[in-house]
Amino acid sequence: MLNKVILTGRLTATPELRTTTGGVSVTTFSIAVQRNYKNADGSYSTDFLNIVAWRAQAEFVTRYFEKGQLITVVGSLQSRNYEDRNGNKRTAFDVVADEVLFAESKREAGSRPAGEFKAPEETGGNTLDFDEVSDDELPF
Repeated sequence: MLNKVILTGRLTATPELRTTTGGVSVTTFSIAVQRNYKNADGSYSTDFLNIVAWRAQAEFVTRYFEKGQLITVVGSLQSRNYEDRNGNKRTAFDVVADEVLFAESKREAGSRPAGEFKAPEETGGNTLDFDEVSDDELPF
């Protein structure tokens, strides 16, 4: 069986590093990916896709990427079921990143110092709470 996703898009926000209770690094972020065809009004629609990166990939993304940068993500599509606040059953789809690549030159991306790193306590954390995830529940 094959489950491989390759996406190139722009970051919708600067990724923030979090850690699980077991000390595993994780970040979640979304990218805006323009569709390859025009819609009825002649413009291109955009999809906003959720990405999850773990361990070294999470640290790499949070260290070197920021909002608006073009990024390429290679990974797999995973679904998860949950109940919303009203008790309705929902399904969410995320891309779990195996590889993350620069998709534009540093000049095109702007000038961000290569060694700049934002610690989670400096950025206020991420919107998803991975602190309650144990290492036994990780997908790998």
